[in-house]
Amino acid sequence: MKMNKINDLLEERLLPIAVKLGSNRMLIAIRDGITLGLPLIIIGSLFLVISSFPIEAWTNWLESTGISTYLNKGVNGSFGLMGLIASFGIAHSLARQYDVDGVSAGIVSLASFLVVTPNIFSGEEVPLEGIRLGYMGSQGLFVAIVLGIITALIFQWFINHNIQIRLPEAVPPAVSRSFSALIPGAVIITMWLIVYAVLDSFDLPNVHDLLMVILGKPMSVLGDTLGGTVLVIFFNSLFWFMGIHGGNVVNSMVNPIWLMNTDANRLAFQADRTAALPHIITQPFMDNFVFLGGGGATLGLMLVIALVAAKKKSSQISKTMAPLTLTPGIFNINEPAMFGLPVVLNVSLLLPFILAPIANAIIAYFAMSTGLVHGTVGVSIPWTMPPIISGFLATGGHISGSILQVFCLVIDVLLYFPFYVSVEKQNLAKESGQSLEEIQAKEHRGEAVRD
Repeated sequence: MKMNKINDLLEERLLPIAVKLGSNRMLIAIRDGITLGLPLIIIGSLFLVISSFPIEAWTNWLESTGISTYLNKGVNGSFGLMGLIASFGIAHSLARQYDVDGVSAGIVSLASFLVVTPNIFSGEEVPLEGIRLGYMGSQGLFVAIVLGIITALIFQWFINHNIQIRLPEAVPPAVSRSFSALIPGAVIITMWLIVYAVLDSFDLPNVHDLLMVILGKPMSVLGDTLGGTVLVIFFNSLFWFMGIHGGNVVNSMVNPIWLMNTDANRLAFQADRTAALPHIITQPFMDNFVFLGGGGATLGLMLVIALVAAKKKSSQISKTMAPLTLTPGIFNINEPAMFGLPVVLNVSLLLPFILAPIANAIIAYFAMSTGLVHGTVGVSIPWTMPPIISGFLATGGHISGSILQVFCLVIDVLLYFPFYVSVEKQNLAKESGQSLEEIQAKEHRGEAVRD
């Protein structure tokens, strides 16, 4: 009876909120825009792994031959462009949701991003002009989000109100779209140029620095503190439990902070491999130490299912689900367990589903803050990388990262085990046609569960 009430509460009160958040155009645009740069982040991480592999002879050889300089160039030219790419991707995604040309909106947004970014000048005989690489990367994420959303909204307003240059149908579509973007593009870029000019004329901080204070400070409470991270994990698990992709709803709001922390660690590690890293909570921290197996840290649950299925008297459901969940679970794919077991709306598993990733976060945070485990060095690991390997790579080749993952998995197994045993008894009762009370009575007497 209690379980039904909890399910009713979740479905009636929280599910509508989760659905609205999950379908919010702004959040979808932020998620898609940042994801657009993910291949570059991973490519840059590969260069970083190669240049900093923890073998002294190897790193010395790279330094002596000058190869490390080129590898760092590769890192900066890929990892260091996430803000610039996001400015295009966010505007592109949002414009397409309004059924207008996403590419044109993205290009206008990218140009606007460069317009509001301050230039740097150097050189005496031959003046040189450039843009700080930091603004193009993680430091530019807040500008990319705000500018991308505003640009796309203004762009679609012009197009949907037919304030555009229309060419005859005989004109190739690519040319026609380019001319359609002229009027909204000119207005938008001029608007951002005025914003830059006003701030510059009155010696005020540029847009990047302003948004870092206005948005960065409050957001860092959620994304850069243990308490805020626990809150994020709680809602992530709660939305997943209701069948809504928790990562798309909750994580998209704090991803910019995690990515900025990741990049800050990367820059610190590149500058001095022995120096203390500025942040503990980063994207690799969340992906590789908190969400082991996916949302809810379900790899621990999958290991429990495999252990239970190995028993002779296990249910047919456990025997069937063990290989179907464990194999993809090793690669952090948990949909078979979420919807096949299911975990979604299964109140019997709600508590460990919330507690397991929270326990992982607390354990990993204190392990890294006390120096027992090396922090994440800014390497972005593909999310399908299995644990132990991912922990080793995320911490810059330190075995302590792998050991921490094993420890967290053991804790997750211990958390999930008693709850899944309860689920298993329910499975056995259904399969045998007996009541749960009869099953428990037979277990108490030491009799076989199945007659």
